[in-house]
Amino acid sequence: MSQKAQFEALTFQNLSPEEMQEKADRFFDVMKSRRTVRDFSDRAVPRSIIERCIETAGRAPSGANQQPWTFACISNPDIKRQIRQAAEEEERAFYAGRAGDEWLDALDHLGTDANKPFLETAPWLIGIFGQRYGLDEAGNRHKHYYVPESVNIATGFLIAALHQAGLATLTHTPAPMSFLTQICGRPENEKPYILLVAGYPKEDAKVPLIDKKSLDDISVWL
Repeated sequence: MSQKAQFEALTFQNLSPEEMQEKADRFFDVMKSRRTVRDFSDRAVPRSIIERCIETAGRAPSGANQQPWTFACISNPDIKRQIRQAAEEEERAFYAGRAGDEWLDALDHLGTDANKPFLETAPWLIGIFGQRYGLDEAGNRHKHYYVPESVNIATGFLIAALHQAGLATLTHTPAPMSFLTQICGRPENEKPYILLVAGYPKEDAKVPLIDKKSLDDISVWL
């Protein structure tokens, strides 16, 4: 039998429209400088920064507040090497034809290939897992709701938090990704969604010259 809902007073910052606009503009200025980076430095990043960013991700909304996510934070060089080897094996098959010509053509302007040295170079890899179902202390299953949506929202929080902290990120999604479950020792109820690379960019790092869609291109107003 479910427990009766309990509530607490909402803490809400009531701002004027001018203050809201200022905050919105300031955050936009921060986030518009975010770029996906593939050239990482091996410069160390303190664990405490990653911990705080993970805690920020954990504040994301989720279906029925079940928080169906696990963040496997990896700095061990041996484990990173295993992940790189497994990921590159999948990527070689991807670029050798499994992806299909249309997909490869869409990636061509980004200059990507099967070689992923950043998986070893960057100080942190974060394996993001979704919990397909939960387990109580007795081992009984209980259903989780809106798992992909919840995990994806939390990932967005995490990327924003890492960028705000001054770190570069890369969302890496080799497919299939079952090797990540095995290497990270995660249980069978967890599915890997994203391997997030985090750290400082190399001093001479370059990123593709791209455009972002305009407000008119990404919104409709009813």
